[in-house]
Amino acid sequence: MTLVQPPMMVNGGKHHARAMRLMIRDLARGRQGIAEAGDLKVRPLEAPGAGVRVGDGSALIHGARPWQGAYTQSNIGDAVVDVPPTGPFARTDLLVLRVEDPEFEGERDPRREDIGYFHLIQGIDSRDTAMVREMTAIPLARITIPRNTAAITAEMITDLRRLANPRTERTLRTVHPDSTEKVPAKHGHWAAWPKDAAWDVDVPAWATKTTVVVTLSGLRAEAGPIYAELRMRLGERSSKPTVVDDDGTTTRRATVVLADTLAVPPAYRGTRQHLAVQINQIDKYGDGDLSVAKGTTVTADIEFTESPV
Repeated sequence: MTLVQPPMMVNGGKHHARAMRLMIRDLARGRQGIAEAGDLKVRPLEAPGAGVRVGDGSALIHGARPWQGAYTQSNIGDAVVDVPPTGPFARTDLLVLRVEDPEFEGERDPRREDIGYFHLIQGIDSRDTAMVREMTAIPLARITIPRNTAAITAEMITDLRRLANPRTERTLRTVHPDSTEKVPAKHGHWAAWPKDAAWDVDVPAWATKTTVVVTLSGLRAEAGPIYAELRMRLGERSSKPTVVDDDGTTTRRATVVLADTLAVPPAYRGTRQHLAVQINQIDKYGDGDLSVAKGTTVTADIEFTESPV
């Protein structure tokens, strides 16, 4: 096989379309899907009827044939796709963004016809997307339509979009308390503790989810049994609590791990939010003392990720 010469890198050369597609494939690292989290979302028509609308956005579509390369497609404004009504039987359809390059499949003439288009595959199995592998296309949504139905509503649409190259950003923070700090005296209520386990976090503008793991190593327990709940709080969003349930009576040390995945609200994106650990000690099940002290380490592992919204 001869080398495919790179496009637009030398003056006077002859540049083939395949060279551009192969360059796109390499830049996309062989991945396909939507470009950003909100791209090409499928929704009902504004007045529900026999169709759906596909929103703004761009996508990368990998060719189904070896060394075909990859294509880019952009949609500006809502595109309406007709969905035929059902009769006496329910039906499941698959909406894809398809490319038919006549060099590899189909007979579309690029001089007169669009080679990229939204394509509705009717009457598929309710979970089947395998047929997309045989064509140059990416799935956008599954539409499950009850019998004798003409109007498509949001409940019938299942989002199948995937990001071609989702972004991630991970940060590690550590603190080492240098003095003893007991749980605030007013037990039975959530309180920020320990005071050093608090950080101002910059939320990326593209983030849709965050996974936070906070590890408190070397917590000091003494003076009797302890029962407490600990959680994380990012802005106004709280994680599910983790329980410390210790029936000991002597001085002892423990490690507690708090972990959860939280959705990032649109209002948080591109802003700075406060992350803190909170505790709720319940004296009904034990009245011992829980504290951080020298020898305690608090570690926060914060990862933001991007996913379709």
